[in-house]
Amino acid sequence: RNSFTVCFSVGYSAVALNHVIDFKEKKQEIIKPVSLSELFPSLPIVQGTSKRIKVLTRLTLIVSDPSHCNLLRSTSANIRLYDIIAVFPKTEKLFHIACTTLDVDLVCINVTEKLPFYFRRPPVNMAIDRGIYFELLYTPAIKDSTMRRYTISNAISLMQICKGKNIVISSAAERPLELRGPYDVANLGLLFGLSEGEAKAAVSTNCRAAMLHGETRKSACGVVYTVKKPRKVEEEETAVPACKKAKTQA
Repeated sequence: RNSFTVCFSVGYSAVALNHVIDFKEKKQEIIKPVSLSELFPSLPIVQGTSKRIKVLTRLTLIVSDPSHCNLLRSTSANIRLYDIIAVFPKTEKLFHIACTTLDVDLVCINVTEKLPFYFRRPPVNMAIDRGIYFELLYTPAIKDSTMRRYTISNAISLMQICKGKNIVISSAAERPLELRGPYDVANLGLLFGLSEGEAKAAVSTNCRAAMLHGETRKSACGVVYTVKKPRKVEEEETAVPACKKAKTQA
């Protein structure tokens, strides 16, 4: 609860409660999200606004074997209850599967150790086309110098392929002291190889886009908007007879 209070005071308007499942451990099952009413009788108000904080539920699956992906492909009732679905692939094959076939919102990038594989352009580009975002955590970078090197190195390797597109920077903080404000996180994004605009998007518009992707995943496969195209002025002028044009001009 203290961590949530810090989130509101430093400028965040939304936060996600993360439920992590590692299939390497025994007796792991996907349960229903925790009821927010049990945790917060009343949600606090975002600093500087009159709006209450938005609390989302998130499910993160750590997969180390292709068989672990079968659960995500199934229509589990409990999975659909979560606002955001993230997958943490441990191998190159699983990273490729996550980018190309899995119905998820986020693909987590390992930042605590050296990656055992290189990022390749085809799966990364396909993930971007599918509206999937890549998540980088900044908390390990402020905890330990060794993990800071891994975080920066792995992030830069990803940026060389995705060119700064579809990046989300989050904390995964467990204590209030591990949280940083949005502007500080954007500055960290510069160390990860992002431009100033891309770093700001990684803590704002990209996060919202990932949330909307989750809403689309829960409700429908896609939404189509149709807009009537207005006639061009030139077409309207050619449709008017020459005699009427002369009268109008006169």
